[in-house]
Amino acid sequence: KKLHGLNASGRSPRSLTLEHFQKLGLKHIPPTGPLPVSVPGAVDGWFMLHGRFGKLPMKALLAPTIRYAEEGFPVSELIAYYMGRSMNSLGRYPGFRETFSVDGQRAPASGEIFRNPRLARTLALVAEGGRDAFYKGAIAREIDAYMKAQGGFLAYGDLAAHKGDWLDPVSVNYRGYDVWELPGNGQGIAALQMLNILEGYDFSKIPFGSPRHLHLAAEAKKLVFEDRAQFYADPDFVKVPVQGLLSKAYAAQRRALIREDRAARRLEAGNPALKEGDTVYLTVADGEGNMVSLIQSNYRGMGSGMTPGGLGFCLQDRGELFSLEPGQANTYAPGKRPFHTIIPAFITKGGEPFLSFGVMGGEFQPQGHVQIVMNIVDFGMGVQEAGDAPRWAHEGSPEPTGEKGHLPGTVQLESGFPLETVRQLMDMGHGVAWMLGGYGGYQGIRWEPRSKVYFGASESRKDGQAAGY
Repeated sequence: KKLHGLNASGRSPRSLTLEHFQKLGLKHIPPTGPLPVSVPGAVDGWFMLHGRFGKLPMKALLAPTIRYAEEGFPVSELIAYYMGRSMNSLGRYPGFRETFSVDGQRAPASGEIFRNPRLARTLALVAEGGRDAFYKGAIAREIDAYMKAQGGFLAYGDLAAHKGDWLDPVSVNYRGYDVWELPGNGQGIAALQMLNILEGYDFSKIPFGSPRHLHLAAEAKKLVFEDRAQFYADPDFVKVPVQGLLSKAYAAQRRALIREDRAARRLEAGNPALKEGDTVYLTVADGEGNMVSLIQSNYRGMGSGMTPGGLGFCLQDRGELFSLEPGQANTYAPGKRPFHTIIPAFITKGGEPFLSFGVMGGEFQPQGHVQIVMNIVDFGMGVQEAGDAPRWAHEGSPEPTGEKGHLPGTVQLESGFPLETVRQLMDMGHGVAWMLGGYGGYQGIRWEPRSKVYFGASESRKDGQAAGY
């Protein structure tokens, strides 16, 4: 039994420099337009997975998607809402409205059939010509021409040079369960750091949703996100001290900074060296015991708005997550992978698969991973209940983009937490606000080794379902 890790995220254009942003007088990379676009890596990732593990021909795998794009599908309420919002903000960019509207003007309504024949043609080219049809063929040339016309920098050479990387997942042991995340330019390490800190408290004596539970979790998050802003970046450009960040000794150092009675108002990143130096998540499992935890995203909403003519898709805006402050780990550089928020996760126990899972929601994702793990391990919830339970999310920490924090920040709570908990958190100095359930999109599959049965879970905060075949 072996866990394989894949990072297929794309890199920044090699012709776009930090000096260009400085000449424009920008403090942050804008969320839309040509500047935040990095190489799209999803297609390469599909083919890397298929090349190592696939059994069916790629043509057969893409055929249902091509059919849905050609014939259409009914739009859900949630997707209709997001498409409508994106039409208002991104419809000014050439190609976007023509691709994603139903009549050249408006977004599809809930229940309306949406068709995307342009995407069907693109996927048919990929099915026939493989990954090179996307990165070295007509699709790459169309992206190149479109970006040039928009004053962008992503070019044919950037696409042709792209390749994903196989890598070893990293883990920490949390009360007998090995929790696995991907290292690199993502934030999966943050979930593991939080678990290391929280392992020092006996949650068998701390009720779920109690003031102490939420206080300790929020304080652990604040400590870890200081490190996240300081250290997380593309390891091809900077040394990320993964072993130090994940050591139990470092977790004990950071845990000692938590006050049980007060919310921290000022924190700094630690010294982890110690003794050495608009997202889709899915998980699938088959009858042979193989399990996949996969996540991909356009990032903010429907992406950058850059919609190359005739291709049927919008390029992502992940480059927005670079910092433009010189000298930081995540500072923009040509050919560099930006910091990513999307993180798949996996849990094993005693060397056996236990749970493949993930959530969506930007900076919430490591906080969500921690909540799923604690709900199952500490609070005895089932795989579905762990996702349905009310959630918290802390905002206000510094970001890898260079954005400064404003502690103590705000602990956002879903309805379902008692008002007395809210009062006590406020008495400790936390800012508290209600949130409307936009965080999450949890999906999971648990393996039961004794009966050799899978249990699927899918929450209702976003579109999703659990299904067997």
